[in-house]
Amino acid sequence: MDLSDLRIFSAVVREGGITRAAEKLFRVQSNVTKRIRQLEEDLGVALFTREGKRLVLTPAGGTLLDYADRLIRLAEEAVDAVHGETPGGLFRLGAMESTAAVRLPEALAAYSERHPDVVLELRTGNPLQLSEAVMVGEIEAALIAEPVAAEQFDSIVAFDEEPVIVTSRDHPPAESKKKIPKTMIVFENGCPHRKRLEAWYAAHGEFPERTIELGSYHAMLGCVIAGMGASLVPRSVISTFPEKKRLKVLRLPAGENLLRTHLIWKKGVKSPRTRALAEVLTSESHAVTET
Repeated sequence: MDLSDLRIFSAVVREGGITRAAEKLFRVQSNVTKRIRQLEEDLGVALFTREGKRLVLTPAGGTLLDYADRLIRLAEEAVDAVHGETPGGLFRLGAMESTAAVRLPEALAAYSERHPDVVLELRTGNPLQLSEAVMVGEIEAALIAEPVAAEQFDSIVAFDEEPVIVTSRDHPPAESKKKIPKTMIVFENGCPHRKRLEAWYAAHGEFPERTIELGSYHAMLGCVIAGMGASLVPRSVISTFPEKKRLKVLRLPAGENLLRTHLIWKKGVKSPRTRALAEVLTSESHAVTET
């Protein structure tokens, strides 16, 4: 068993089969199949079962995948260490959906211009999902909203966001208790903006009668315009929305109107790629504090 075997095995799992893994790895399918069979023979266990045309991980395969991902990530960290401080190779980065859509494009363009040898791969998710992905080595760094688990991660402040509540333009003032929207339009559990909106409802002694979960801010804002309910979004997101004039914006009081986004990485493990991104982000903002 060597790292190339583990990379092939991981690719088969991530890509959902031999064919797509072979394309991803620029290998012929027969070679990928042969290497998986050889890995199973070396370990003396079946890593997959076949259900129709699908490959399904066995319990042994699931156990190996966890170790394979960690070993691959350690190997990448070792390569980074021996090659000094010049960023290069694949940079797996995570970000919240709002950050990826609004804040990151300009920063990543500057990053790519400075470091053309880095290949960027972006994953979106909520802070909990992204933090877990950093811890297990699936991604190298992530941009998440506070709070940050300081015992697990090092971080810098990347962006300051102002969360605002939005309703349709025709909705009565939402701060009036009798006019608080009955429906809350949010991301899934784990989203910091959802937590802030839930806290706002609670502070008014109310709880939404209905919650609609969606997967993008523009979809959420479209539902808000249609009068379906209220949402809480970063003010920067509204600036990118073509129908923003049809929204009514309620600003939160001081102390509730700031939500910081941090760049995090595993404690004590700051690769040249992550360091370079931190430099780009701090040069684009006033965020200079490392925790």
